[in-house]
Amino acid sequence: MKRRFVMVLLLVAVGLLLAACAPAETPDEVDDECEPTEDDPYLCADPTGQRVTFWHQHSQEREQELLKIVNDFNATNEYGITVIAEYQGGYNDIFNKMLGVLGTTDAPSLVVAYQNQSATYALTGDMADMNYLVDHPVYGLTEEEKADFFPGFFMQDVFPTFDNARYGFPPNRSMEALYYNIDWLNELYEAGAIDFEGPPETPEQFQQAACAAVENPFSAATGDVGTSVGYELSLDASRLASWTFAFGGDVFDYEAGQYSYDDPGAIAAMEFLQGLFDEGCARIVTESYGDQSNFGAGVTLFTVGSTSGLPYYQSAVDAGSGHAWSVAAIPHTTPDPVMNIYGASVSIPKTDRSQELAAWIFVKFYTSPEIQARWVIASNYFPVRASVADSLTDYFAANPTFQTAYELLPYGYFEPPVPGYDFVRDLAREAMAAIADGAD
Repeated sequence: MKRRFVMVLLLVAVGLLLAACAPAETPDEVDDECEPTEDDPYLCADPTGQRVTFWHQHSQEREQELLKIVNDFNATNEYGITVIAEYQGGYNDIFNKMLGVLGTTDAPSLVVAYQNQSATYALTGDMADMNYLVDHPVYGLTEEEKADFFPGFFMQDVFPTFDNARYGFPPNRSMEALYYNIDWLNELYEAGAIDFEGPPETPEQFQQAACAAVENPFSAATGDVGTSVGYELSLDASRLASWTFAFGGDVFDYEAGQYSYDDPGAIAAMEFLQGLFDEGCARIVTESYGDQSNFGAGVTLFTVGSTSGLPYYQSAVDAGSGHAWSVAAIPHTTPDPVMNIYGASVSIPKTDRSQELAAWIFVKFYTSPEIQARWVIASNYFPVRASVADSLTDYFAANPTFQTAYELLPYGYFEPPVPGYDFVRDLAREAMAAIADGAD
């Protein structure tokens, strides 16, 4: 194991991040005719002819569209920059690879990273503070362009624990939402098994419908009705966070700088989920995307998952019972919904100033309104800029469920963007399994 990898793990383990995490000084480039300044470390950088290696996790249709975007940039940018997009596996694969190459010549010029991952990388001092690029007088964004980004998305990669350094920039976002079978809920209401219409808005309504589904299988189910259940829970830290938010809690105490899975809201959410299992109204997902398949077959009434999966749910329903379905806010105890919005950003490891600048110029292109509209249609991710909605009228009309989810964006909240969350997520999954098994 490389020494740098060990160092990152030790830093995370002892929590040095939250004590005093000031960004490392960036060395000035040697240039006989130009000297960078503290306010403009990119003053002497020249992006002309730079090659930018971009590590990403996109596959299939998303990768195809990403490669088209990259090719369009390579063919049109005025600096002769060449971006090379390289698939490196899933988020965890990329995270583990990055821990071994940070600060070396093997590091990419641009990398997909969740906020907690880029914060972990930043512990080594080998990540570029993108504030200098976003605010640059020549290459940065105008105030009007900045205002076009949804404020929560725009600020999500700025870290107070690192003196407000920016270690990422958002190209897209997703949301945790409740998937529900409209036709089955209607049957339950007409049979008098539930006393509300439409999707459940409170945990009590959710529990009522989830338990009623077990005794009242869906009439059009194509799966084994003997396996009918109200809810299938996937063991994922984001599911746990989403339910915690819905109960008015949080999984991280930002004032104390520590995780707060003992928050009253978190405890209430865990007890609620455990009650569903105790009553036989819920079960654990036992195979990859099993909840999605069972939802499509009409034997699972509710699931909670990312809105990026909307097309896959439609395919499952088309191949299954063909029922009407939609998404809604996760049932909540708060006055308004609290929706878990997340998504990986793109981060710039330190290489040299010219290459970092070239990477940023591509990021500007990638997040421009025209390219954002293309990316939404290809990826089913939410755009990060408000103006993009004007270009999505036809897409909204053809995909009303996507529009329903999009309209929940004002209620967004985020999981903790702190170093070490990747490792804590593993512990959260273990805790969820124990909860389902009846642990105290």
